[in-house]
Amino acid sequence: MIDKVDFQKPFEAVQSLMNIQVAAITKSVEQQKKTGEELAAFFKTEVEKARELKSPEDVISFNVEANKTLFELLKAQGEAFTAIANEAREAATAEFSKITVVK
Repeated sequence: MIDKVDFQKPFEAVQSLMNIQVAAITKSVEQQKKTGEELAAFFKTEVEKARELKSPEDVISFNVEANKTLFELLKAQGEAFTAIANEAREAATAEFSKITVVK
């Protein structure tokens, strides 16, 4: 006797995985836009601050603070991209676990 093959579940799984990919890509593009805007604002602000520098000590202090701020900004942006990737991984893993259940 031949069992009827159910193609609907694998199709739904593929469709769900593609939706997860689309969501991750969309979030990533949005995050890239936000990242670009944040970096542009940071550099614009720093240029304005740099115009007020009067002494070598001011330059050194400005440079140290600007680099700290930039590092924190880049760190936060990296964490945001990591969160997007982890969310997509968890969703995909959950979807795979639905279709790989051993009977």
